[in-house]
Amino acid sequence: MSSETELTLLPSDAVAGTAPEVSVLLPCLNEALTLGRCIDRARQALREHGIRGEIVVADNGSTDGSAAIALGRGARVVRVPEKGYGNALRGGIAAARGKYIIIGDADENHDFRQIPLFLEKLREGFDLVIGNRFKGGIEAGAMRPLHRYLGSPALNGIGRLFFHSPWGDQLCGFRGVSAAAAARMGLQATGMEFASEMAIRAVQLGMRVTEVPVTHLPDGRNRRPHLRTWRDGWRHLRLILLLSPRWLFLYPGALLMAAGLLVGLWLLPGPRTVRGVTFDIHTLLYAATAILLGFQAVAFAVFAKVAAVDAGLLRRDPRLEDWLQRARLEVGLAAGTGLMLAGFTASVYAVSFWGAKHFGELNPSRTMRVIIPAALALTLGGQTVLSSFFLSILLMRRRE
Repeated sequence: MSSETELTLLPSDAVAGTAPEVSVLLPCLNEALTLGRCIDRARQALREHGIRGEIVVADNGSTDGSAAIALGRGARVVRVPEKGYGNALRGGIAAARGKYIIIGDADENHDFRQIPLFLEKLREGFDLVIGNRFKGGIEAGAMRPLHRYLGSPALNGIGRLFFHSPWGDQLCGFRGVSAAAAARMGLQATGMEFASEMAIRAVQLGMRVTEVPVTHLPDGRNRRPHLRTWRDGWRHLRLILLLSPRWLFLYPGALLMAAGLLVGLWLLPGPRTVRGVTFDIHTLLYAATAILLGFQAVAFAVFAKVAAVDAGLLRRDPRLEDWLQRARLEVGLAAGTGLMLAGFTASVYAVSFWGAKHFGELNPSRTMRVIIPAALALTLGGQTVLSSFFLSILLMRRRE
């Protein structure tokens, strides 16, 4: 990320010739009303607790004089031209000189007197420490009811379900991370979903993580916040799904395949009537479609997992790795070819049956009970062959 850095430090912010232990990082986009007070409070916390630190403001294109206010109060200003909360923080993290980085918003939502809570845990060896507003207290008017009672709890719950994460408030922007851990995470999110990405990546990489209770204060600005409820909520959910191939592809795919197979086997002998409703070949066709979609989703789960592991985005799964060790292109080709032969044989049988009727009219309910499984086997066989080739390409570098 390209950035232009301007530097001014008050003498008490850092000891000359030594690197700061802590960088307090504030992302900023037109926060002239509150930024100065946030910087003052952060510096006061550093001084009162004898912490050698610096204050870094990641300016994301402010036009209201925020950068000048920051410089006037002795903060370093890192100019990040790429728009977005995540871009601003990535630029600030890259420029931070401290061993530990404490991140807080410049809107007065966070009580910077609580910086020592994060630093204590980081000094103990934790890689990431996130504030928990629900444990520390949310003051009146500090959080919208929709966010407090629906949005945040829902996304936190999904995060815990998908990743077995310990977070009770993974969206809280008040957090501390070691510079080494931040570098390992390979963070890429550009918007508000950056908060979720950092929380999830730390868990995926097996880092030491914990929470501290923090107080959530009312916004000190007199304008609408940058956060957009539905847009940013979707971006968080989208990122959570993309970071979990298991929940995005594997589980839905396996469920589709199982449901399609059960319904298909139930309808294969003949029509079924339930409470006056008859299910016939039309439902059988949809069952076959479910099997095909499910198979493709499961294949995507394997592809995505292998690619993400090789890119360093996910940790290796011992069970999958064991299966991949035994997976061979020839096995997939044999299975796919067998399915295609079965489908071809059933198709030949259907044509011969039609020929026996002098290629005249047939009973669709009977004929399609052969044609649908035949087409399913042909398609599944072709997908298996193609998927086997693609997986072999993904695994080629590993085996070399």
